[in-house]
Amino acid sequence: MNVEELRELCLSKKGVTEEFPFDESTLVFKVMGKMFALVALERLPPQCNLKCDPERALELRETHDGDIIPGYHMSKKHWNTIMLDNLPPKLIMELVDHSYALVVSGLTKKLKAQLGVAD
Repeated sequence: MNVEELRELCLSKKGVTEEFPFDESTLVFKVMGKMFALVALERLPPQCNLKCDPERALELRETHDGDIIPGYHMSKKHWNTIMLDNLPPKLIMELVDHSYALVVSGLTKKLKAQLGVAD
């Protein structure tokens, strides 16, 4: 999966915005103002940081050694960096969905109502 395909996937989700809050080369996707994906546009190979359940994060790192690593410049417990070139698109889509769902589950009742999801 390339960066543009990842971008389209992220933006297809409800309530998602994109911005460059840190610098001009780190694209951040947020749902209701909370980060769920970061893409380092200048890093090669193309990479994305995604939020992940801590136990699943460890399992993914073991299963996909080198292609899924602890989150670069992020909490190593809650974030993974994934190599976009080396993983199946279906897995990447699943991991994006998981990250988005984790962030949505942590939103306040008010933000969930604005997003239109059940509490």
